[in-house]
Amino acid sequence: MTDTTIRSTGLTLETGIPICQTDLPLDWYQEEFKPYAEEYLALPDRHPETVLPWLDRYTLPALDHFGDELLLLAHFYMGGEIVKLVERYQGAVSDSYVLALQALENPGKRIIVESAVHFMAETVAILSHPHQEVWITNPKAGCTMEMLAKDHLVEPIADQLLERYGDDLLCIAYMNTSGRLKALAGRTGGAVCTSSNAHHVVEWARAQGKKLFFVPDQHLGRNVADRLGMDQSKLLALPNPQTHGANYTLADVDGGLEALDAAEMILWGSYCGVHTVFTPEMVEHWRADGRRVLVHPESPLETVRAADGSGSTNYLWDAVLAARPGDRLAIGTEGHFVRNARVEGAKRGVDIVHLAEIPGSLAAGCGCATMSRNDPPHLAGMLDLLRQGKAPAINRVLAGDSVDEVSGARDRLRDDERAELVVQARAALERMIEVTERHQGS
Repeated sequence: MTDTTIRSTGLTLETGIPICQTDLPLDWYQEEFKPYAEEYLALPDRHPETVLPWLDRYTLPALDHFGDELLLLAHFYMGGEIVKLVERYQGAVSDSYVLALQALENPGKRIIVESAVHFMAETVAILSHPHQEVWITNPKAGCTMEMLAKDHLVEPIADQLLERYGDDLLCIAYMNTSGRLKALAGRTGGAVCTSSNAHHVVEWARAQGKKLFFVPDQHLGRNVADRLGMDQSKLLALPNPQTHGANYTLADVDGGLEALDAAEMILWGSYCGVHTVFTPEMVEHWRADGRRVLVHPESPLETVRAADGSGSTNYLWDAVLAARPGDRLAIGTEGHFVRNARVEGAKRGVDIVHLAEIPGSLAAGCGCATMSRNDPPHLAGMLDLLRQGKAPAINRVLAGDSVDEVSGARDRLRDDERAELVVQARAALERMIEVTERHQGS
């Protein structure tokens, strides 16, 4: 079995150092959260010795109220110091695969609060036990890649693919998708994957002898194919959904139906807005400076090939913790992650830079703006409102929920629709877990 116990990141909040968290405008907060935001914005500074006493006023009573029934979760990419704050209050920080399993493996946790993007919280909800509740500190926290792979964009194309290939089509849904697309993977006998296990899942899927539909990240798809030695000419990327939406037919793709029929794996055309900025030139710049270069596999294929290593956020963080005094690293991933890695590395004499921080680059320190919508007022407000029994319904996450990241409007399925989705999406997630555990145990 994979060890899914979440270990401490080792990060600490140090006095005198400002909390690196961009303040959001007051009108970005839900009405119920505005009193907390007003207090936070009125604080004289963002130093821990100022912020933490304020945060303690709301967080500690909630921790005392819920006791061992409460579980706080955060992803490594959360803006600024949220990962440190969540850990300070006995929460857990990890990558998307390990986070997804926390409700399933912790049945004693009744209230789960996630400072992460919506698809991560929804995945926890899909795998949760019936008595568990999953809440998100900010339902508008999203992912640019997932926003370009909404079900209303993907399903019209998937319907055309299913009409043409029927049972010969198998969908692999990256974790960065809604439950509705994870259900599509389940319906086609497919599986979910994460950046840490995608190569195992694709290898398993190829053995089924079917045409693969990989949704949504075309770069991860290409990198996994390259890792497995697949013929890159047998990959076909669908049009960019940002420009084409779902307003095209299969005959309109590059090479037409003939190319589509010849493809072993069809890639949805979306991508991560953070990781696409990394280039081979950046890799060579830092290698010439004597650094080992590590990147996330959502980066372009040419960049991953040029780097010294690539892997999930857990892989990257483990590399930081394993580095020895005097080591020099350049890391290509989300900016807040690298900033935290730089702080941790400096404690032990390890010099870390962000891959994009080269002369003339406009992408230096690029962080995920949508993930960063989780901040101290959202954490304080969510826990305090839950303690009072006044948590806004919009922050409760159920399987199948679809939230507009701009307006905050939510489309919620009927109970019977949700039950069907859970069966399908859970089947895809359980296939991922089975494949991953099999490889971990071998």
